[in-house]
Amino acid sequence: MSESFDLITMGRIGVDLYPLQTGVPLARVETFGKFLGGSAANVAVAAARLGRATAIVSRTGDDPFGAYLHQALKEFGVDDRWVTPVEEYPTPVTFCEIFPPDDFPLYFYRQPKAPDLVIRTDELDFFALRAAKIFWITGTGLSEEPSRSATLAALKARDKAGTTVFDLDWRPMFWKDPAEARPYYTEALRHATVAVGNLDECEIATGVREPRACADALLEAGVELAVVKQGPKGVLAVHRDGTTAEVPPVPVEVVNGLGAGDAFGGSLCHGLLAGWELEKTMRYANAAGALVASRLACSSAMPTAAEVEDLVASRG
Repeated sequence: MSESFDLITMGRIGVDLYPLQTGVPLARVETFGKFLGGSAANVAVAAARLGRATAIVSRTGDDPFGAYLHQALKEFGVDDRWVTPVEEYPTPVTFCEIFPPDDFPLYFYRQPKAPDLVIRTDELDFFALRAAKIFWITGTGLSEEPSRSATLAALKARDKAGTTVFDLDWRPMFWKDPAEARPYYTEALRHATVAVGNLDECEIATGVREPRACADALLEAGVELAVVKQGPKGVLAVHRDGTTAEVPPVPVEVVNGLGAGDAFGGSLCHGLLAGWELEKTMRYANAAGALVASRLACSSAMPTAAEVEDLVASRG
C-alpha cells in the first residue's frame, strides 16, 4: 500500500520571479527574488507549514529550474515523488509587478506548453490518490490535454473518498476558448466534495455571480461545501447540511496579494482535517491569507500555525 498523505495536490508548479522593489514597473525592475510557485505547489506548502503530510502531483522541465523546484519542495517538507520531468518543455516562470494594495499583474511564461499540463493518466498512482485524506485539483489542470483527462480520471478513481477539493482557479489566459471551460468544470464538480473560488471563478463554473446564488449552484452541482471568496467582503461558506459561515477579511497592510488564496487553501485543508466548525475554519483560513498578503513572497511566506493562531487571537 502507498503511504497515506493528509493532502495530495495536483496541478500547477513553476518558478516565481518577484521584483524586490515595489511600486516599480517591470521594465524598470533590476533585482528579483526566485521562489517556488504555482497554485497546487503553494497549497501543498501552506498545509505542510501547518504540520500536515503533503505531496504534489505535477511535472517540470528537465532543466535547472526543475531541479530548483525539487529542492524547494523538499525544503518545505512537501513530498516530490510524483513530480517528474518533461524533456521537451521548459519549466514555467512567472513574473509579477507589485503595486500595493490591490494591483499585482502576472506574466506567465508557459509556452509552447507547460510541463504540468503533460500529466498523464497512465502515470498516476491511483492507490495513493484514493488513500489521501484530502485530494486537491485545480481548474488550470482542466485547460488542456493530457492533464484534463488525467485530472478527471483521478477524480473518478477517488470517487469522493475522503475530502476532494476543486479549486476553481480560473485563469483565462490558459484557455483557448473560455466558453469551453464550463462543461469540464461541471464534470469536475460532480466528483468533488468541496469547491473553492472567487466570484469570477464561480461565475465561470455556474453562470451566476451573486455570492449566495454561487454557493447554492455549487451545492446543486454536487459538492457538500461551497466556499465563495468575496475579496474585501470576506468569505461565504455554505454546507449542504445548512451550516453557513460568513466572515470578514482580516485587515493588514498589503505588500503582495498574490499567494493569499493559496495560504487560504492550505489552511482550509488544515481546518477540515482537524474537524473544526465551519466558522473557525474560515476565520483561520482568512488569517493565513492575510499574513501572506502582508509579505512579499508566496511559498516562503506561508505562515506557521503559531503565526496564524496569534493573528486570530489578536482579532478576538
